[in-house]
Parts: sequence; C-alpha cells; structure tokens
Amino acid sequence: MEPREQIYTRYDHLKEFCQLTWDDASFLKLENAFEFAQNVLGETRFSHDEVILSHSLEVASIIAMEIGLEPDSVITGLLHNVMYAGLKEKVTQEEIGEKFGAHISSILEGMAKINALGTDTIDLHSENYRKLMLALAGDVRVILVKIADRLQVMRNLEVYSRDNQLKLANETQYLYAPLAHRLGLYNINSEMQDICLEIQKPDEYYYVVNRLKETERERANFVAEFVKPIEKKLQQRGLKFSMKARTKSISSINTKMRKKNVSFDEVMDLFAIRVILDSEPENEKADCWTAYSFVTEEYQTNPNRLRDWITIPKSNGYESLHTTVMGPHKKWVEIQIRTKRMDEVAEKGLAAHWKYKGGKESNFDSWLAGIREILENPGLNAVDFIDHFNTDIYSDEIFVFTPKGDLKKMPSGATVLDFAYEIHSRIGDTCVGGKINGKKVTLKHKLKNGDQIEIDTSNNQKPKLDWLDFVVTSKARNRVKTSLNEDRNRQASDGREMLLRKFKNWKLDLNDDAIRKILKHFGFKLAVDFYYEVANGKIDTLEVKSLFIEKEEEADTAKKTIEELLPTSEAKNLTYDGGEDFLIIDNNLKNVNYKLAKCCNPVFGDRIFGFVTINDGIKIHRATCPNAPQMKERFPYRIIKTVWKDNTSNSSFLTSLHISGTDEVGIISEITHIIAKDVGTQMRSINISSDKGNFEGILQISVYNLDHLEFLIHKLKKVKGVISVSRGEK
Repeated sequence: MEPREQIYTRYDHLKEFCQLTWDDASFLKLENAFEFAQNVLGETRFSHDEVILSHSLEVASIIAMEIGLEPDSVITGLLHNVMYAGLKEKVTQEEIGEKFGAHISSILEGMAKINALGTDTIDLHSENYRKLMLALAGDVRVILVKIADRLQVMRNLEVYSRDNQLKLANETQYLYAPLAHRLGLYNINSEMQDICLEIQKPDEYYYVVNRLKETERERANFVAEFVKPIEKKLQQRGLKFSMKARTKSISSINTKMRKKNVSFDEVMDLFAIRVILDSEPENEKADCWTAYSFVTEEYQTNPNRLRDWITIPKSNGYESLHTTVMGPHKKWVEIQIRTKRMDEVAEKGLAAHWKYKGGKESNFDSWLAGIREILENPGLNAVDFIDHFNTDIYSDEIFVFTPKGDLKKMPSGATVLDFAYEIHSRIGDTCVGGKINGKKVTLKHKLKNGDQIEIDTSNNQKPKLDWLDFVVTSKARNRVKTSLNEDRNRQASDGREMLLRKFKNWKLDLNDDAIRKILKHFGFKLAVDFYYEVANGKIDTLEVKSLFIEKEEEADTAKKTIEELLPTSEAKNLTYDGGEDFLIIDNNLKNVNYKLAKCCNPVFGDRIFGFVTINDGIKIHRATCPNAPQMKERFPYRIIKTVWKDNTSNSSFLTSLHISGTDEVGIISEITHIIAKDVGTQMRSINISSDKGNFEGILQISVYNLDHLEFLIHKLKKVKGVISVSRGEK
C-alpha cells in the first residue's frame, strides 16, 4: 500500500474510534489538526526514511485507543512533529497556540524540552532522569504522549540502524518502560520490555519465544481442562463473565529464569487464567470474592500466594484478586479475578480509572495533578488521591500561617492534623492538638483563612484509625494508613511468632495445610489478619490447638489445662485432689483465683465445674447451669473438673428462689418470718407481684450450703397458699 493510502486508512480508523465518545467540537478540532499536519508535513520523511505523518497518526491512535486519554492529548499526538527540525517551513509555538489552544501548545513545548535531554548515562541515573523529565514536562500529559511516541518507535525499530536500536532500547528500558509501569500501563510496559530484550539479548529472547511455541498446544489443552469446572459453577450462579489465558511476557519469563536460576519448564506462573466479571459497580467486590470461592472450592489454593488488590488497590490504581492454585496434573496456575472496569484500568492505567470516576474534560487537569504526585511519590495510593482530588483541588482553598509567618495553602475543611502532616509526617504522627491564634484547639479543629497555627506533639502519640474520619488531604490520609499498616504488620509478626512457639510446644507443624485449615475455621481470608488477632488476644490459641488434636488425646488434667490457660502467678496457689486431679474449691470464698458464676449462683454442695475465662480467671458453675451445654460444646478445652473442699466454714452463698401461690392474708409475712427466724438465712431482696388472687415472687437469699437451701425450700412449701418453690438461676 502506498504511504498516502496507508495514512488515510489509519486516519479513518482513528476517526471511527473517536466518533464513539467525542463531542462534535472535539471531532471538528481533530479534523482541523489532521488537515493542518498534512499541509505542514506532506510526505516528508525522517532521516531513517519513515513518513512523519504516518508516525504521528500511529502515536495519536495509541493515545486514544491504548492509553485512553482525552481529545487534546490525541490531537497533540497528531501534531507533535509539526515543529520537526528537518522541515523546510517550521511551525511556531505561537501559531499552534492560536489554532489549537494553550494546552496543546504547552504539551508540545514540554516534549521539545525532553527531546533535548542527553541520555548517555541513563542506565546509571535512571531515577534522576525520570525526575528531570517531570520537571521539564510541566504538564504531565507530556509524559503520556512521550510514552505513546516511544511505543510507536519501538514497534518500528527495523527502520533504524543497529547502533540506534541499541540506544533506543537502553533509553526505553531505563526510562519509558518504568514510567509506563508506574502509571499502570502494564501492556505497554510489557511490550516495551519484550522489544528491548529482543534487541539487547536476541538469543535469550528467541529461546523463550521458541519454547512458548513448542508448548503452545500443551498449554491450550491444559487451559481448556482447567477452566471447564469453573465456568460451570460461575454459570450456575448466574454470573456474567469471560475467561482467557494470558501468557507471561517474554521479558518477564526471562527475568524470572535468570533471577531464580530456573529452567523454562520450572517457571511456576508461566501463564495466568483471567476471570473477567461483568458486574454492577456496587457488586464488584462481592462478585470477585464469590468467583474466588468457586475457584478455591474446585482447586487447592496456596495461601501464601493470595494477593488482594481489591480491598487495597496498588498505588497506580490496579485492582484485582490474584491467587495460585494446584490445577490438573499437579501444575500450579495463577488465577486473576477482576471486573470489566478493573480490567480496563489494568490495560489502560490511570486514564481509564479517571474515566470510570465520571470524569469530565473540565476535571482532567486535576486528574493529571494526581498522576504527577504518583510519578513523584511511588508510595502514594493513587486511588485515594483520585477519591479525594475534589477536596484537594476543586474546593475553595484557604491560606494559613506557620508560627514564623510562612504561608501555607490548604484545602477548605482541612484540620489541625492535616496542617501537621503538611509540615512533616513525623509532626503529624505525634500531633496531639495545637494553638490557633494563641488558643488551644484539638487536632480535629477545622482551619480558617488567616489562622496562625502552632502544633503540639507528644512522643507517646501515634496515628489512630479514627483519624481517617476527619483528615481531608491525601498526604495526611496516606501517611496515617501507612503508619497503621506498619503497626498492624508488626503485631501480626508477633502473633505469628507466638503461634509458632505454641505449635512447637504441641509438637505440631505450622505448615501451609495447617494455615489453610485455621483460616477456614476462623473465617479469615488472609493469614496476616489471623496473626494480628492472635497477637491481640482475640483468638484463643487453645481453640487453634483443638483443631489438630483429637478429643481422646485432649484429656488434659485440670492442673495442666489451667497452667496453659492462666498466667503462672494466677495458677500457682490453686490446689488439686491427687487422685483424679480435680480442682479444689474452698467454700470460705477467700481464694481470689476463682469466682462463683452469677448466671447460676452455685452453692456449697452443688455439683460444679470450672470454666477458665480469658480475662476473669476461673468461674465456677453449677453442673445444671443453663449456659453449660453451650460452653462445653464451644470451649471443651476450657472446662475443668472441680469439687468443693469439705470443711465446716460458715461462709454464705447467694442464691435465688422462685415462689408462687394464692394471695392469702399474711402469707408474705409468714414467708419472711420462716426465712429470717426459723431457718436462719439472710434475705438480700424480695420482689413479689400479685394478680387476680395469685402471686409470684423472686427471693434473693444467702445460705450456708445445699442442705441448708433444701431445708428452706421444704419449709416454704408447707406454708398455706404456697403452690411451688423452685431454685432460680439468679
């Protein structure tokens, strides 16, 4: 096909794509730009013989179709060579500004500055070059257009000399591919890295290519066998979805082979199966976890390989669930579960994320400011920034002062804590409040224009979860989240160490199967969450032990059970019967290591058992306690055999009686007389109600033992008019 025909074919494809979403004004601007570029460039060629207009059209198409940017960026791609040094009649910056606006003129100016950069030592100073690019670019769209421009160049390297190919590959490997990766442009990054490998190390590149071809049929058969049962379950659930297999990029396979020193056949995740769900926005997370449950029901999962980027997306906006499962023929397979929206974000990076946030072109500058922050600070969470860019950029701004009079710009609604983080992350972490114009305020206090602020700090202060409820700047939110995650991970590490020691004492192995069993029992998705709960005492390690030791092996003595459950200081003074190893309970109530349970009020002489609590020592319950069945079923390892010590102490025990009958004259007086005089008990309270000649009452009384209580019940039943007397639970 002749160059002119190729150009018009490419332009038609670009127009068809843009017509789907662009308004009439933007589409007219595109047509004017093409006509302008055609008049300026004609069929002029670069020094390496490529038609300049053809190159420009390809770059514009990449910006529109593969990165997904707005019309101005696409038009910039189309015009980015109209000031090329080799043209007979070059266009000026002012002319571009007049015809297409200041935005496009500014982007082209930034590209010219970057093109003037020398890159001879880029492999030694790659991060500094990236920062310098950002500084020179001004508008971040310059970086995105340059990435598209470089991708087109790499796709057409055959027109360059060998020396130029190596130079371009070197620049791409150290500068453009990492920038693409940081922006979530994974497909572009992978393609660039593959082309770089082909140019720099062709033997390694073609070895992987040939091995992929040789194993292509085998992989296809395996994928078909693997996906069949998952497809069936997803269809039965009524989920709309598509599935596809994605082979790892050539450069990624090669890197893994070199870094891990393994052969091609030993690369575990040679390819991944992707499940893409067509979900409504409000159901996305739930649908992904549903699909995950179906996959893990069908195939054994490796808990150490779960990556949850749905709950907490990557800093470049990437959202997906990744896990590795044991597929047919005992082969490990990586599964990626995401929705169509998440997949487009993964393919097109932050531009797609902006689109799904309902962005309009008027908001695009704010989104670009977010990209700049992502590029300059790789630790920043991109999703948080985009969620809050309205607060940071479009709300009214306020201006406040430091104690030295320095002016600081803050978003409206910012608090003292936001200001503290604006000064320094360490000051924010330790902020306890401050002074506004000399008056004490809390860290939640909202700032106003003209406030002069002093921050009060304390070395004992540390970030708290509720801070996220009132800080408004991205900087503060991200620092708080980072600090909380660090603290949580530290505690989770302590919890794991604690559990490892326990398993060693129990002569058990804390392996992957054990972790899977534990997570399933306690309902955790991630091991780190489980370890965190262990460290904080919310998970009972003996309940973990009970999952692995059969009940007949669990017949620990009362003494052994208590020693494992209670601190030594609390357990050392307890006494036991040597015969059957029962815990001995004094009836004088002076032993502080146990308490009588208020749910059933045991009395000396009752059949009893002990229950070891987490925070309240040992509780003594009656064998007939209404809570006994539940305790014995849920916490059998906390139940201990217990008996009363037989002595003659006159200690009293609180219990209750339920009494009912006919409302005879003087009956209440007779009941109280029997309790106080005839039987010699002490009444703590009485509550009587009567209705239509009948009465019901609850008596709280103190007795010495079970015989004493039974004698009292016997006496009360003989009172005329009393129909029933029974022991209550309280």
